Amino acid sequence: MSITAKAGDILVVGAGPTGLATACTLLQHGVECRVVDRRGGPASEPKALILWSGALEILRRIGVAGQLRDRSLALAGASYWSRGRQVGAVRFGALEGTAFPAPLCVPQSVTESVLYERLLELGGQVDWNTEATGLCTVPPGGDATAEVTLAARRGERTEELAPRYLIAADGAHSRVREAVGIPFEGGSYARDFLLGDGEYGGRLPEDEVQYHLTPHGVLVVVPLPGGGHRIFFDREPVGETLPPDERELQRHLDERGPSGWSLERTWWRSTFRVHTKVAATFRRGGVFLAGDAAHCHSPAGGQGLNTGVQDGFDLGWKLAAVARGAAPELLDSYETERRPAALRALRNSDRQTRLWMLRSGPRRAVRDLVLTLATRSGALDRKLVPELAQIAPDLTASPAVPGDLDAVGGARPAPGPRPEAGRRLPDTAWEPLAGTRTRTAHGFLAAGRHALLVVTSGTPTGTAADTAGRLLRSVRQSPLAAQIDVLLLAGRDGDGVAEGGAEPGVRYAVAVESEPLFTRWAPDAPLVLYVRPDGVTAAFATATRWRELLRHVPTVRPDTGTENADTGADAASEPAPAAGARRGSDGA
Repeated sequence: MSITAKAGDILVVGAGPTGLATACTLLQHGVECRVVDRRGGPASEPKALILWSGALEILRRIGVAGQLRDRSLALAGASYWSRGRQVGAVRFGALEGTAFPAPLCVPQSVTESVLYERLLELGGQVDWNTEATGLCTVPPGGDATAEVTLAARRGERTEELAPRYLIAADGAHSRVREAVGIPFEGGSYARDFLLGDGEYGGRLPEDEVQYHLTPHGVLVVVPLPGGGHRIFFDREPVGETLPPDERELQRHLDERGPSGWSLERTWWRSTFRVHTKVAATFRRGGVFLAGDAAHCHSPAGGQGLNTGVQDGFDLGWKLAAVARGAAPELLDSYETERRPAALRALRNSDRQTRLWMLRSGPRRAVRDLVLTLATRSGALDRKLVPELAQIAPDLTASPAVPGDLDAVGGARPAPGPRPEAGRRLPDTAWEPLAGTRTRTAHGFLAAGRHALLVVTSGTPTGTAADTAGRLLRSVRQSPLAAQIDVLLLAGRDGDGVAEGGAEPGVRYAVAVESEPLFTRWAPDAPLVLYVRPDGVTAAFATATRWRELLRHVPTVRPDTGTENADTGADAASEPAPAAGARRGSDGA
């Protein structure tokens, strides 16, 4: 894998899940970066626990979902209890069209360590014990966006750096955000929250999250991978947020939990104040905010880490494209796409937290009735789970989603079903013929690269094959060539194609759809789709407009060479390995 851009051109401050996801994505797309963190190494505290489907799909693209799944506990559902009886329930595992239909319980320390190992595998590193102690922005027009002073925490050295781009992934108390003067808008709950991870006696749930909603406050119980549980309470603020002792945890457990539950031992205890805030803007010049530096949430629903990982991937692939020659305007789409996503996640977690904290009798009775009716009708399963999973983004308003180019260009679109631009590409099964071993669209897109799909209801020959060849020849001239895959998806085999793979000399991927879904989009003429690294359909057009579509693929321009030019290397189907490593699956 060739690497472009000097490591100092892009500085990532913070090596938590968000910063590591950003750095891994940049490296996978062939762009170096420098990562610094004031801590001495990856986190040892478990902190956030839940990974939802949307974040897991991103982590699969980064190449770590398999390792995380192996070290996780799959959660079967959640239940809500009031006055000693169950008043609501939601089942996990029913999400369709994803390799991750249920959330996984994975301590944040595990997520960080797996991402850190992936960073090292990709050739990156983290400068631990290093913090950004000074920062001032630079007027636009030059190669740098800011002047940063990095200091070793032991006081051994300081260093001046002038990066072109700066990613603030340094948490809710971000020094970078404060230094560039971006307001952090919102408030804090007038409650302390305390938790204890450990072993508990009694019949605690084995694969279900439980919410016990009492007049005294909430008790949340989460089973942990490898054994044990996390218990979580709210209480009146008491000044200093010191970790609770085991006697206090047992007192709240007796007050709010079922009889017979007892604390045996804990290995981690914490008390913290919860904020619900979002940055007024996610970007100032070449400085970008991501993760908790851009938004912080209540732990309800496990939204914070999941949103941050998706911030990091989105920013990573866009920065990589710009670093390798794409128009800088692509970066304008980061805030357009990620700030609304953060606001949705914040609203979801805030709504759940306020339901926890209801104290008055009549309002609690209404809440319990609503939960019961929503459970019986299936509304909780249909509405709550997809929202928490963050699996169906609507990016139709994004400047990075040109959409239906036939409609934009004044052509009359073919009647019948069409792709949904700005939406995640649905999954479909296929039989691979050449250039890929994957058997589904999502498996092909799990590589986390840009993809050009030529779809035809006919055979993988003729106009469809000519178009795929032209696309591949154009891609080969791009600085991002190694990060752009081309696949021809046909509705049926052509003569000799199934036996011989693709036509002689053509080395794009070829597959035949098992049941018509994508191929219904092209009943009369082939259709070309551009799918972004995050799996979102950005643009599509009939094959005759392939040149226009390529103008919307970062760094790609239509080929002007001869028709019989060499058409390039096989389309790959897995995340980019470290230099010298053999391509392989992440195990997801």
